[in-house]
Amino acid sequence: MTRLALIIPTRNAQPHLDRLLPALKAQTLQPDTVLVVDSSSTDDTVSRFRDFGAQVHVIPASTFNHGGTRRWASQQVDADALIMLTQDAIPASAQTFANLLDELQQDPRIGVAYGRQLPHPGAGVLEAQARRFNYTAQSRTKSLDDAPELGIKTCFSSDSFSMYRRSALDAIGGFPADVIGSEDAYVAARMLLDGYLVRYAASACVEHSHHYSLLQEFRRYFDIGVFYGRERWIGETFGAAGGEGKRFVLAELQALREAGALHRVPEVLLRSALKLLGYRLGHAEHHLPTTLKRRLGMFSNYWT
Repeated sequence: MTRLALIIPTRNAQPHLDRLLPALKAQTLQPDTVLVVDSSSTDDTVSRFRDFGAQVHVIPASTFNHGGTRRWASQQVDADALIMLTQDAIPASAQTFANLLDELQQDPRIGVAYGRQLPHPGAGVLEAQARRFNYTAQSRTKSLDDAPELGIKTCFSSDSFSMYRRSALDAIGGFPADVIGSEDAYVAARMLLDGYLVRYAASACVEHSHHYSLLQEFRRYFDIGVFYGRERWIGETFGAAGGEGKRFVLAELQALREAGALHRVPEVLLRSALKLLGYRLGHAEHHLPTTLKRRLGMFSNYWT
């Protein structure tokens, strides 16, 4: 694969650009095309990316869709491999892109490789634990045969930082045209069902973590519940996420114990309860009025 495109959806990315742009410039493997799809930023995101040399296409914020926008963007570039990156995912070394391509090319059956996410500098104990739980130090290639062991984690992937083999993406029909989120899991699941492999590339690292409030956690999991409620074939094929949620909570409690922060245990329990409530409400969203769904989720434009 000789042609490489980098696609970055943006919206008011200014707080991240002082770190992101130098990290992109430092990459030993440079993309042939950098396409930024900007959702009508009100800061200087557009001008800074244009000065950087990127192609920037501005869209109304109301038209952004996690699947549809990436689908459109992928159709605008001529490349053998597509890097998907979010504006707050900062390459952790100059070899980040090169390492991800190397891992993608380990097997011609690998359709997508997603990188390791490290916590941002200054991240709290729970934010750092979330990265350790989902992004270990060991790479792994996943196939459909791993579903009995990994369950829903078989099709886990992340477009915060990933690389797609263009031929595989085209073979499964590309990104979904309309999803509330989790387009990465959708594509990975389709690829696995079509005989492709999914690669977790621990050698390719970005710094990417979030400090969500309790309300933000609820709203985020509402959207996740909407996705899996509408794409029930994923759960039917790979299994539910219940056991994984329990393991995550136990890992959080252990992290608090090791950090001497057991006073935060009630917060973890409340946060977990809100996640579960949000997910279940989202999963049953067809019973809720649209006006309420617009207020419950993070991606309110989806409902307009």
